[in-house]
Amino acid sequence: MFSINYRLVILGLSLGLSLLTSCSSSDDVSGEPVVMVENNTLTKGMLFHAIPDGLMPEDSIVFAQEFINRWVRSELLLRKAELNLNAKEKDVEVLLDEYRRSLLTHKYQQKLLDQKYSPLITDGDIRKYYSDMRDNFKLPNPIAKGLLVIVAKTAPNVDEVDRLYRSRRAEDMVELESYCFQNAAKYDNFVDDWRSVDVIWSKLPVAERQDASYLQHNTFYKTNDELYYYYLSVNEFIGTNEFAPVEYVKNSIKAILLNKKRLEFLKQLDADLYDEALTEKIITFY
Repeated sequence: MFSINYRLVILGLSLGLSLLTSCSSSDDVSGEPVVMVENNTLTKGMLFHAIPDGLMPEDSIVFAQEFINRWVRSELLLRKAELNLNAKEKDVEVLLDEYRRSLLTHKYQQKLLDQKYSPLITDGDIRKYYSDMRDNFKLPNPIAKGLLVIVAKTAPNVDEVDRLYRSRRAEDMVELESYCFQNAAKYDNFVDDWRSVDVIWSKLPVAERQDASYLQHNTFYKTNDELYYYYLSVNEFIGTNEFAPVEYVKNSIKAILLNKKRLEFLKQLDADLYDEALTEKIITFY
């Protein structure tokens, strides 16, 4: 374990976060150091930039702790590599150039593939592949559609949320959405989108999470921690080893169908580029 006082570090980050979001003082705050390994410094700006948007405060602290830990470990390993590899072993220019060439050509090929063939793959193609290969689309984990609301205990009229999130009336959903836009820490409406139940549970306090199958038999779930109330409403649920709905695996099937065309496409692309280069006299043989 590293001798980093994370509580003091994160306390300083919490105090500086509001300053960083202010245009007038962001430059001052962003350059402040968090931790240094020899001559390399992790600054508050670098850390704030790494923290994903939309995390709850406690989740941001956990993420920051893990990021600092990974950064320190990575810097220590790099330092040892620099000290213990000889000049020839540290000369990676050729490898970097090869990697760059490979990465750029792959991105270009993928871009052309998406432009030329992706529009040609229809919903009918996807449904046919799903029907033919349905046994390959059993769910490894349950999925659900629904609604998640996280509201601070100090929010105004918080009792109304308990009534509204249980309702299926359209006007109540509009009222709930309006309330959440003004007061909720998080409002996630996935009534029309399937989500992994594991992902849904990850948004709730660790100590309050239930077994994934809990949502199969419970439409509404409410819990709380010291700061927030958590409201979860489930409209639809599909369990482990049941067949995934086609819309849930649509993008995966499309990627499979695109990949089937990839070899034929790349072969034709090579031929077209070669012929084009000869015509435009880009290639010069000696």
